[in-house]
Amino acid sequence: MDLADLAWPAVAALPKTTPVVFPVAALEQHGRHMPVFTDSLLLGEVVRRVKQAPVAARCLFAPLQWLGNSHHHLDFPGTLSASARAYLDLLKDLAGCFLAHGFTRVVFVNGHGGNAVPLQQALFELKQEHRDRRDLLLLSLTYWDAAGSPGQAVPGLVQKQMGHACEWETSMILRLAPHLVVGDLAAVPEVPHGKAFGPGYRAWVMPDRSEPGHIGNPAAATAEKGEALFAFFAAGVAAYLDRTVTWDGAAWDY
Repeated sequence: MDLADLAWPAVAALPKTTPVVFPVAALEQHGRHMPVFTDSLLLGEVVRRVKQAPVAARCLFAPLQWLGNSHHHLDFPGTLSASARAYLDLLKDLAGCFLAHGFTRVVFVNGHGGNAVPLQQALFELKQEHRDRRDLLLLSLTYWDAAGSPGQAVPGLVQKQMGHACEWETSMILRLAPHLVVGDLAAVPEVPHGKAFGPGYRAWVMPDRSEPGHIGNPAAATAEKGEALFAFFAAGVAAYLDRTVTWDGAAWDY
């Protein structure tokens, strides 16, 4: 069900255990070869495919939120970003509106790596504000984490993890909107993920890691890989929503 298509009495009549799904993405630089709307385009397609799964009839999908937390890309023109605190409050307000309407299950489906930590913090804060509510299920899921690694399901993948404007994202744009890919991909150099002081965390902005603005191996991208990646990720998100729908309202290990 699409929230944008419904009048308010239809929303009010839904079971309050209906999961409310908020897709959240970004508008930011994606290297010299990819459009700035990449994250939103890709998440939009993943969600479109999820809506074809049976579980979609039991979920309420809000419109895609294209503004994300992308300050680490602001050295590159075209990036639009909400600062971390503003973005946290936006996410809390989106979820809070439906909590105020009596709904108990909220799922943010994320399409931008920079949103992941603000999402977790927003839900952490929201839960503290409703700490006595055992019936609340407040979740965030980044779509490329939904089903584990696609390496076995997608033949020929070079990368082992998601990058940025990389083999995975470039393949999906080649499948979805190839006219938006700029230049000769074969000439785009690989930018390795690197160690980055692992297993610890190092704060970074994109110029610390990549002069052209991408991370990974775009030259290995194909539209065929893109189709397989879309299918893999959409199936993972649909399966996660199935778990959300069937949660018994109490269990922790689920």
